[in-house]
Amino acid sequence: MEQAKTEAARAAAEAPLFSFQVITDTHVTEDAEHTHNRNFDNALQQIKALAPQSKGIMHVGDVTDHGFPNEFAQFWRIWESHRSELPEMIMTTGNHDVGLGVWEDRIGRFLFSTGTPGPYHAHDIEGHRFIFLGTEKNLKIHCSLSQEQLRWLKNKLEEKAASGRPIFIFLHQPLKNTVAGSYEEQQWHGVEEDEELRAVLAGYPQAILFTGHTHWELEAGHTYYDGDGQLPAMVNAVSTAYLWTDEDQHKDGSQGLFVDVYENRVLVRGRDFANAAWVESARYEILYPRG
Repeated sequence: MEQAKTEAARAAAEAPLFSFQVITDTHVTEDAEHTHNRNFDNALQQIKALAPQSKGIMHVGDVTDHGFPNEFAQFWRIWESHRSELPEMIMTTGNHDVGLGVWEDRIGRFLFSTGTPGPYHAHDIEGHRFIFLGTEKNLKIHCSLSQEQLRWLKNKLEEKAASGRPIFIFLHQPLKNTVAGSYEEQQWHGVEEDEELRAVLAGYPQAILFTGHTHWELEAGHTYYDGDGQLPAMVNAVSTAYLWTDEDQHKDGSQGLFVDVYENRVLVRGRDFANAAWVESARYEILYPRG
C-alpha cells in the first residue's frame, strides 16, 4: 500500500501543471481534399488522441492559403468535425491571411472569420500569460508592429514579470538570426521592427517566443534558440501544411509542437504528424526561473 502511495505521489509530482500545443502555417485551401487540408485534419486527430487534457491549441498564423472566404469555410469545416473533443484554438495572423488587397478588408475578414478579438491580444490560462502579436499592415511577406502594439506588449509582460512564471508569446514571423529559416541568407525572418521588438523582449527572459512562417523542418538545425543570455528562448513551430529543408527545398510533411508546463521547467516536444511520431532531436527543456 505504501509503495502504491509513493508511486502515485511520484507520478503526480512528474505530471505537468498543464499542456498546450502550437501549430502554424496550416494553409487551408478551398479544395476539401487538398493535402494541406488533410494534414490539418490529421494534426487535430493526433492532438485529440495524445493530449485529451490540453488547455489550448495556439495557431501562429497562415491559417489559410490566401485569406479567401471559402478557405476559412474549409478551415472551420475541419475544426468543427473535432471541436467537441478539443480545447479552444487561439490564433494570430500570417502574411497569407492578410497580405493581399486592402488592409481593412483583409484584417476584417480574418477577425470575423476566426473570432479573434484584434490584430494583437492576450489571454491568461492556468495563471500563465499567452500573448499573440500580429502585423498591422498587409505586407506580402513581412510583418509590421506599431509602437502602440510594442508598448502594449511591454505592459502585458510587465504585469506578469514578478511571478517568475513563463510567459508565452506567439508571432508569425521570427526575429532575424534566431530560429531555423530566419538567418539572413535564408531570408525568412521578417519583423520590420526587429530591433524594437528585441529591445522589449530583452527585459523578460522568462518569456518564450513561438514563431512560424519559415516551415523549416524539426530535423533541421536551430529549431530552438536559447536567447544567448540576452533574449527569451524562441522556438520554430514548423508547419502542418508542408516543410522546408536546410537545402532550401520543399518537402512533403506536417509537424508541430506539444508543450508541457511544470513548476520549474517547460518541456517542448516536436511532433511529426505525417509519420505519427515524436521527433527525438526536437525535445527542449527550458528551466525556470530564468535570468
